[in-house]
Amino acid sequence: MDRVTDREPDARDEDELWRSIVDNYGDRPELSDEELAAARSRLEPPSRGDRHDADGDPPRDDPDEDDPERFVAPDPPPVPLPRGPRLAAWLGVLVAPLVMLAAAMALFSLPRLLGVLLVAWFVGGFGYLVATMPRGPRDPGDDGAVV
Repeated sequence: MDRVTDREPDARDEDELWRSIVDNYGDRPELSDEELAAARSRLEPPSRGDRHDADGDPPRDDPDEDDPERFVAPDPPPVPLPRGPRLAAWLGVLVAPLVMLAAAMALFSLPRLLGVLLVAWFVGGFGYLVATMPRGPRDPGDDGAVV
């Protein structure tokens, strides 16, 4: 029994459509000049004079013109400075490598004890920052996205 004849008419049409796609895979269609021009006109953006907004009005010339519906984000609050151990940890993570890099670029040999202290400051600061990171979101329903 033929499997195609047991199916609904829509399924048969879909099978024929897929078969024609597979049979013509890789072939390029031949378009007349009129069809090609019509396709290009649909793909090209309208010229500046032809554009209209949603109300059908032409666009305004000055985009910086005051628009009551235009959203302007408020200035963000200043970043708070860390205090105490967190400040020491951030300084260790940022300053210790810079001091060692500057000494290396200047071909200056740091005393062994200072080098060990700088490395310990960096590792300790990094460890402190990782250990004190929040384990979950600040708000229970927060997925992390801020708009």
